[in-house]
Amino acid sequence: MNKDIIEGNWTELKGKAKVQWGKLSDDRLDVIAGKRDQLAGELQKAYGISRDEAEKQIRDFEKAQQ
Repeated sequence: MNKDIIEGNWTELKGKAKVQWGKLSDDRLDVIAGKRDQLAGELQKAYGISRDEAEKQIRDFEKAQQ
């Protein structure tokens, strides 16, 4: 799944992202709007993880959606 698909399907995927990363508020998820870099940054802040770990979690999330 590439970032275009994530952005294009964000309305559908937003609920799944909320389940995956419960610390991200609906407002933050609306601002992220499927933008991978923004999602990674928000994960770093909310969970205190590295950029690499945030990217790994996003990749795992993407794979689970295929």
